[in-house]
Amino acid sequence: MPRGSRKKSESKMYHVMIRGNERKEIFLDDDDKLRFIEILKEKKQDKKYSIYAYCLMDNHVHLLVNEGNETISQIMKKINISYAYYFNKKYSRIGHLFQDRFKSEAIEDEGYLLSAVRYIHNNPVKAHIVMQAEDYKWSSYGLYVGKCQYAKDSIDEEFILGIFSCEREKAVELFKEFSRQENQDSFIEYKEEEKVNKTIQNEQEAKEYIIEQLRKHNVSLEEITNVANIRIRNDLIVKLKNKSSLSVRQIAEILGIGRNIVQRVQ
Repeated sequence: MPRGSRKKSESKMYHVMIRGNERKEIFLDDDDKLRFIEILKEKKQDKKYSIYAYCLMDNHVHLLVNEGNETISQIMKKINISYAYYFNKKYSRIGHLFQDRFKSEAIEDEGYLLSAVRYIHNNPVKAHIVMQAEDYKWSSYGLYVGKCQYAKDSIDEEFILGIFSCEREKAVELFKEFSRQENQDSFIEYKEEEKVNKTIQNEQEAKEYIIEQLRKHNVSLEEITNVANIRIRNDLIVKLKNKSSLSVRQIAEILGIGRNIVQRVQ
């Protein structure tokens, strides 16, 4: 079936979401997230477009972009190619890192724009990672409230704050108040298809499965890092990826190995 054309925004503003290919994690450690933020800074230095908000999750990213003098497709291509090059080189992998087509929705009015910013910053709250948006390190929320100096210049927060007030201190307080309001915000999201038809539903079931499989080979969990047992280890990784909804991080922690190993095994 041919793809439908991307809806064009008359305001040039878009809420964009990118996800790892095959729902895999695209950030395996904090350095990966820092590098992605650096790329956001680098690619917007010519000021042809603006980024108003971001949130980095382990396997996907939310962005709020004003395409300015570039198309949204050109912008995302530059960002995605740069990060994929870094990631593939660091983890000695090849192939596509991101799902082949990013999702986007047009933002046409001020109310929808502010709601999109709030939705993006509250993504970790919705995912039960933190209690409040301000507690999450890897979103642009901190830049709005005067924190996260390491991410300075990665977004153009003044435009959004200016909607609340021309006085920055007052604007920040109003922004915080708005961000904490109860709401029914609904924006693009990926369906969690990976949870469907999975026989291993949680970490405890995964541990029981691992013990059962290792018993067949007369190998202990501690011994799977031995060179002689690499094939057994890799087979376990593949089966856990296919049979469970566990993240790369969870699989790595249960097996006692590095996340880059889990990421590379196909």
